[in-house]
Amino acid sequence: MLVAERQRKIVDLVNERLSIRVSELSKIFSVTEETIRRDLEKLEKDGLLERSHGGAVSIEKEDNEVSYVEREITRAAEKRAIALEAVKMVEPGDQIVLDASTTAWYMAKELPDMPLTVLTNSIKVALELSKKEQIRVISTGGNLMSISLSYVGPLAERSLKMYHVNKMFFSCKAIHPDGGLSDTNELQALLKKDMIQIADKVILMADSSKFGKRAFSQINSLSAVHCIITDSNMDDRTRERLEEKEVKLLFVDI
Repeated sequence: MLVAERQRKIVDLVNERLSIRVSELSKIFSVTEETIRRDLEKLEKDGLLERSHGGAVSIEKEDNEVSYVEREITRAAEKRAIALEAVKMVEPGDQIVLDASTTAWYMAKELPDMPLTVLTNSIKVALELSKKEQIRVISTGGNLMSISLSYVGPLAERSLKMYHVNKMFFSCKAIHPDGGLSDTNELQALLKKDMIQIADKVILMADSSKFGKRAFSQINSLSAVHCIITDSNMDDRTRERLEEKEVKLLFVDI
């Protein structure tokens, strides 16, 4: 197992259990306790967890936005696979909007250099696309959220209203069959709601861990989404409930 993958899984375990001991992590990953301590030191320095005596504790708070550093290593394989599937839906000449999610950033990395207009509130997405000469990039501007390197707020919302796109690609924190789409950050949720309103077709990119949950800020109902791209680890009950809602599902294998 690669170091980055092990560290990603350590973050997942700590956030799932809220706390975990070095000795237990050592057994789970079949490495020495000293290796685990180095991992925890690195992850604490990156702001992804907090070390405690003999282990680590979660710093995840449901009402705060997760840093882009943590999002880059959390379920990275699933996000990359989902992004690759989403890229297949983009055609030359499209006008699309990408949110500030990590999956949108992976999508920006994988987009071929072709005639395309991309509207985004993400600095990371804009920088990635700046390497591709044929892609026209428009930033919303707005108030900078340093934790996610994205723009939000009234200026970003007004900027979106100036445009119309034929496709929107985005992610969110939680998807519930009854509660719809929601996010932990109110400003991001408001901006995603506005993005949905300017798009002809809305594609949600979300790994299977996000389903069956609700977050603080409502974005929209499931009826606003034309297609969901997710990984094949979704449980059967969730799949059945989404299909009852007549949501189109595309699954990628990990």
